[in-house]
Amino acid sequence: MVRISWARLSVDDLKSIAEYIGRESKYYAKVQILKISNRTKVLKLQPYSGKIVPEVNDEIIPELIEGNYRIIYEITSEELITILTVHHSSRDLNTRKFI
Repeated sequence: MVRISWARLSVDDLKSIAEYIGRESKYYAKVQILKISNRTKVLKLQPYSGKIVPEVNDEIIPELIEGNYRIIYEITSEELITILTVHHSSRDLNTRKFI
């Protein structure tokens, strides 16, 4: 089974998402963070289940979609996946440095 690691940027992204949604509702902030976190669990058994990020065009950097969020990860090795960033789909990914 593959181990999932969260890069510092992705942890900061989750905190920012929780803070932003939490301004309106602490409950929905927790729900969204749980949805994002739970979505990544599929990678433990199916690490290649995501689609290639068009802006990067590298097969070792795919993404999963959860609602309006793009969970971008790197297949670091056969045993390790690193979540690089969690990015809102309405924002331009080209302005973001995550690799």
